[in-house]
Amino acid sequence: MNLDVTIEDERWRELEPLAQRALIEVLDYCGLKSDLCEISLLGCNDERIAVLNAEFREKLKPTNVLSWPAEDLSPDQPGGIPMLPEPDFTGEIALGDIAISYDTCAREAIAAGKSIEDHVTHLIIHGTLHLLGYDHIRDLDATLMERVEIEILGKLGIDNPYNV
Repeated sequence: MNLDVTIEDERWRELEPLAQRALIEVLDYCGLKSDLCEISLLGCNDERIAVLNAEFREKLKPTNVLSWPAEDLSPDQPGGIPMLPEPDFTGEIALGDIAISYDTCAREAIAAGKSIEDHVTHLIIHGTLHLLGYDHIRDLDATLMERVEIEILGKLGIDNPYNV
């Protein structure tokens, strides 16, 4: 896999290995060859992600993870399976970009009583599924996306994050 990681906040020391592990599981689940896929990942802080959130989503606050798919793979029907991306002329599959904020992730992990590693792994899976056309705006889409996240996390030995 071609994973381009940019670290803007030094607290993200373990981001790349967590991301590699999570991305391989997501791509395998979706039936994609990881060695063909390209993803860019930005490890930043709340200040930086708030700027990105304002610029791209018009929300004036930090968030945990943002994603920018290279193409729209979303299904037409609510709850439908997204289309698989096709390789470009070089044989590679550009999936898109993800940004993740250390501050928000750490805060959320502490509030939920989870390890930051497990929470970050979940959010990388979540962001990658967005790159692959999954979403949670419509109820049926949210149900599908959560089910896929739970299944992938289970393969990594991480508990269902939606059990509260």
